[in-house]
Amino acid sequence: MASDEAILEAVGQGLAAPTLRLFSWNPPCLSLGYAQPVQDVDRKVLKDSGWQLVRRPTGGRAILHTDELTYSIVAPLNEPRLAGDVLESYRRIAQGLVLALHMLGLPARADQNYPLPAGSQPNGAVCFEVPSNYEITANGKKIIGSAQSRRLAGILQHGTLPLSGDLTRITRVLVFPDENERQVASQRLLEHATTLETVLGRIVTWDEAAKAFVDAFEQCLEVSFQPAFLTGFELKRTAELVKEKYANLDWTNRF
Repeated sequence: MASDEAILEAVGQGLAAPTLRLFSWNPPCLSLGYAQPVQDVDRKVLKDSGWQLVRRPTGGRAILHTDELTYSIVAPLNEPRLAGDVLESYRRIAQGLVLALHMLGLPARADQNYPLPAGSQPNGAVCFEVPSNYEITANGKKIIGSAQSRRLAGILQHGTLPLSGDLTRITRVLVFPDENERQVASQRLLEHATTLETVLGRIVTWDEAAKAFVDAFEQCLEVSFQPAFLTGFELKRTAELVKEKYANLDWTNRF
């Protein structure tokens, strides 16, 4: 998360080009939305599971990052390919996400004004249970969760594509009134969300998914990406932001 914010600062200051970043997480990590209560998390079970905790700079609800591809797109506010309000830029990015999934053989779509599935909790703790505009779905189930942040520096949108694994693992580290409610939440999650493996019936590697993302966004945004590592500025700011913010309990526990 610190790297995403560092790239946002660099791009906003003209020190780096608009960036598509693709990454994974090790060890697994639970990320909370910007304003999500930390009381949603069972900290003991999280620690016993060997999983980390971070608060994102973007909104939304909790995501367990494991067995997935995570993307982030960063651009200055005056980038014409992402011009318009939040919803318009969401729509344009959604086109790239849907094309990437089509390239992988997935029957995905992006729906504006996505209907709340029966039994969903609009204020639930789990991101993949909460729909939004231009939701990316496959066979009627959420397949990519995304969130966007806008500042004077620019636009940051990041999101996650579950490649495989048990989506209900996240309910183990969240607080529920009782075990019955936990089981209900797990079942509801499986009814509303899915993974790439579940839909395709095969394992898609991280590299395969990453290539599809690159190819799709090059086509949709009419750009040619150049592979690169974080710049010196971005590395320095990442280290500072880890210390000042993302590894700081004052930030994690702020809500």
